[in-house]
Amino acid sequence: MTFLPEGYKEPTTENYMKFQDGENHFRILSSAIVGTEFWKEETNDKGEKVRKPVRRRLDEAITPDEIGVDKYGEPEKMKHFWAFVVYNRDAKRIQILEITQKTIQRAIKSLVNSKKWGDPQNYDIMVERSGEGLETDYVTQGEPPLEPTEKDIVKGYKAMNINLEALFDGDDPFKVQNEIEDRNDDSAKDEIDPNDPEFDNL
Repeated sequence: MTFLPEGYKEPTTENYMKFQDGENHFRILSSAIVGTEFWKEETNDKGEKVRKPVRRRLDEAITPDEIGVDKYGEPEKMKHFWAFVVYNRDAKRIQILEITQKTIQRAIKSLVNSKKWGDPQNYDIMVERSGEGLETDYVTQGEPPLEPTEKDIVKGYKAMNINLEALFDGDDPFKVQNEIEDRNDDSAKDEIDPNDPEFDNL
């Protein structure tokens, strides 16, 4: 007998997929939004300086005064990004994946344009990450078999009402889902019996 199940991984509650070292497996669930991304330093409500991503559509102009500077005092680099919804096979969770790496973008574009592979919602994609920093390398490939996404995953994705366009406004794409979860939490609290001894521990 083993203490933990074979292949155990700590559950994640993250809404955004990040490539981990080794193989990363996912199924694309939506069309992609594309645009330009750069980072800018802003002051939050607490008076703290924080760096936040700014995303613009490809047809939107970006003025020099909008672009912040990096830690070396140089203008922040602008990157072409893709963002789309995926089912992360490893985390077993629906998330948003943002890609700025040109090698991965080109590899996925090649799969989409291929007569053999085509629509990426009909097969899994594996991205293998290795190395660190400037030496980080990515290998991307499609994974057979070609088959439609599982119905329960599609149903769960549709129920979440994820709004990718919110990324361009600096808003939360999961806002609708979070509001539903908050309402469900409030409803659960309303159902608590104040005479229950456990009530004192809430």
